[in-house]
Parts: sequence; structure tokens; C-alpha cells
Amino acid sequence: MINILVTGANGQLGSELKRISEDNIIQFEKTINFVFTDIDTLNMSDSTLIHNFFQEHTFDYVINCAAYTNVDLAETDKENAYNVNATCVKNIAEAINNQKLSTEQAGAKFIHISTDYVFDGSSNIPYTEEMLTNPKSVYGSSKLDGEKFALENDNSIVIRTSWLYSSYGKNFAKTIHKLCQERESLNVIFDQIGTPTYAYDLALVILQIVKQSINENNFIPGVYHFSNEGVCSWYDFAKIIANNTNSECEINPIESKDYPTPVKRPFYSVLNKSKIKSTYNIKIPHWQDSLNEFFKIVS
Repeated sequence: MINILVTGANGQLGSELKRISEDNIIQFEKTINFVFTDIDTLNMSDSTLIHNFFQEHTFDYVINCAAYTNVDLAETDKENAYNVNATCVKNIAEAINNQKLSTEQAGAKFIHISTDYVFDGSSNIPYTEEMLTNPKSVYGSSKLDGEKFALENDNSIVIRTSWLYSSYGKNFAKTIHKLCQERESLNVIFDQIGTPTYAYDLALVILQIVKQSINENNFIPGVYHFSNEGVCSWYDFAKIIANNTNSECEINPIESKDYPTPVKRPFYSVLNKSKIKSTYNIKIPHWQDSLNEFFKIVS
């Protein structure tokens, strides 16, 4: 029996992992037991509670999907942002290590999800895992601290992703889809470039990594980048969503300066996925193909 703990189970990614596990989309050679938790069932900010939980339960893999993702609010809600994105990760990593020491076993393998916001967006080529981080927001800084805590565990993988969306939770794709049915026009930023990532695709890759780890002993700790293939602006993304919605809503391109926010978003946050593709022999769908799959659910 392989026990897998998934934290942040009610969010976009956690919900997709739950859907895939329930549908048995990834076929494992061994029996898999998933334990899905969220803040209402496991408060990860309580280090004592986490420590006791890991003493009472043995996990082979921990997938941390929990995150404070409100980028703008984080600027004024700094304590909570760091608590969820950094301190909770530290508590998990320490609990895994404590369990490892007390049982004298290998301990759980840890997969933690991070973000493109650890970069400043000034690059003009896709970001590799080796490029220098330079977060420009509380959100980005808190996520970078979380990465560092996760990597203190020798058996940890950090996966940075970008522009995550899903049929679950709140996200850009769902919001634009809804607004296109309610409004005659929308203004959307065209000078920020990145890649939308369908949370379902990321969830599949995470479980493929776990499967390779179980079946082939292929679990290589470190930092990896994952998004869908291709590149677009938020305007391009919204335009395709509007077209898929069969909406007459007009999508107007605007500059970032015309839509001021508390946080300056990265102008360029395209991630280089070569490392994760070669290490785990995976193929990544183009973002428009994945968006079509998304619309089969939300339309």
C-alpha cells in the first residue's frame, strides 16, 4: 500500500488530483491510498499538530497544493501570505524529517508547487530552473521562501508553474468566460506574456512522476518548471476564451499602465520545460488544446 497525502485539496490543483484519482486515470502497479486534506481538516500552520499528524500517519508521498494566491491582497496581508506559502511548507518539511528520524526509514517524498512569480519578468528568453530568482511581490517572495523550506528535505521536488486555471475555484479563464456572457466589452492587458496552464495537465504530470517513482525508482529531487506549451498575452488568452464562448463580447487590448494594480505583474514569465520533459519523458499539450478540454467541462 502506497499512502499519498494531498494538502490544499479543495483548490484548483488539489481538486484536479482528486478527480484523476477517483477516475483511476493513472494506473499504478501497487495499491494507492490518497488522503486529501485542506485547512478545515489539517491546519498546517500549527507545527505541533502537523508533527503529531505525521507521527500518527505514515506517508510515502506528500503533494502540497496549498497556497495563498491572492497576489494583490498579499501586499497588505503579508503575515497570512507568508504563513501559508512559507511557514506551512516549513512545518511539512520538518514533520517529514522528524518522522524519518524517528522511524529510521527513508521518509516521504515531497512534491511542492511554486510559481513563476519568483522571477522578476525582465527576461526575454524562457526561464530555466538555473536562472536567478528575483521576486517583486510579497506573493513571489513568500513562495520563494516556501521553495527553500521544501528543498531542505533531501527527497523534495519543487514544480514552478504559471497562469494556472481549472474548472474548479477562481481563476482568469472562468472569470473571463463568465464576463463574456454578461458584458458587451472587456479590457484586457496585452503587454504581459506567459503561458496558461491547465491544472488538470499539471495534476497528471505530478501523478506520472509519482508513478515513475514507484514503478521505476525514478524520483529526481530538485526544481522543475511546468506549464502548457506555447506563449500568449492575457489579451490573447481572453480572446480565445471569448471565441470559445460564442460571445459577442468585444475584447479590447490595453497596456499594464492602464490597469494599475497593487503589484506589478511580470511582463514576461514564460517557463522553459526542457528539464521536466527529459527527466520524466513527458509530452506537454499546447495551451489552446488544453483550453478546449477545459471548455468541455465548463460550457
